[in-house]
Amino acid sequence: MRVPSLVAVGVLAFPGICGLLMAQAALSGDAALKPQITFTLDFPGSEPAHYAIAVDAGGHGSYESAVKEGEGAAEQTYQTEFEMSAGNRDRIFEWAKQAQYFAGKIDSGKHNLAFTGSKMLSYQDGQRSFTARYNYSSQEAVRQLTAFFQNMAGTLEYGRRLTYYHRYQKLALDDELKHMEAQARNNELSEIQVVAPVLREIVEDASVIKVVRARAKELMEMGK
Repeated sequence: MRVPSLVAVGVLAFPGICGLLMAQAALSGDAALKPQITFTLDFPGSEPAHYAIAVDAGGHGSYESAVKEGEGAAEQTYQTEFEMSAGNRDRIFEWAKQAQYFAGKIDSGKHNLAFTGSKMLSYQDGQRSFTARYNYSSQEAVRQLTAFFQNMAGTLEYGRRLTYYHRYQKLALDDELKHMEAQARNNELSEIQVVAPVLREIVEDASVIKVVRARAKELMEMGK
C-alpha cells in the first residue's frame, strides 16, 4: 500500500536534484558557499522511485522523495531537513575526497550488471562543482557513499511512514517498527537519530499500545 505524502509541495515535474538544491540554497544566505554533497537515485518501479539527499559541511541536510498518493496519481515531493552526526558527516566528505570529488568517471563501465537504479553523486563548493552518474562503481569510496546514502534514505522513509501511521493508522505502527528494528539490527539503516522526533511522539502517546511504544523507545536508544 502506498502511503500518502506528509508534505506534498507540488507535482514533481522535473525529476532530479534541482528542487532539492534550490531548497537547500534557500536555507541560509551562505548555504551556497558551504561544501555540499548530493546523492540522487532514480529507480522506476521501486518505492520511492526517486529520492535525493543533500548534506553540507556543517552536517545540515535536506531530503526529498517522489510519492504517489494513489494508483495513477501524479507524483508529489515529500521534503524534510535533518542534522547529520559529526562522525558520519566527516566520513562522507572524506569518501568524496577519496573519489576526487566525482570529477572523473565513476561508473564501472560493465554492461552485464543488473540495473540497480540511475545514481548521481554531486559535489560543489566555492571553487568546484562536479557531477557523476553511475549504475555501479568499482571505487570503494563511491560504494561506501552509495550504501550510506541508501541506508539513510531508508531511515528517512521510515520517518515519513511512521508519522503518517501515527496520525491516521496506529494499528500499522507495530509491523512498521518491527521491520525498522530488523533493518537497524542488520546495519541497513543510517542516522536513526534523525527520526527521533516521531519515535518520541509514539513513545509518549498513551493511546498507542505498550509493545509498540517499547519498540519505538528501543529504536531511539539504537539511534544514540
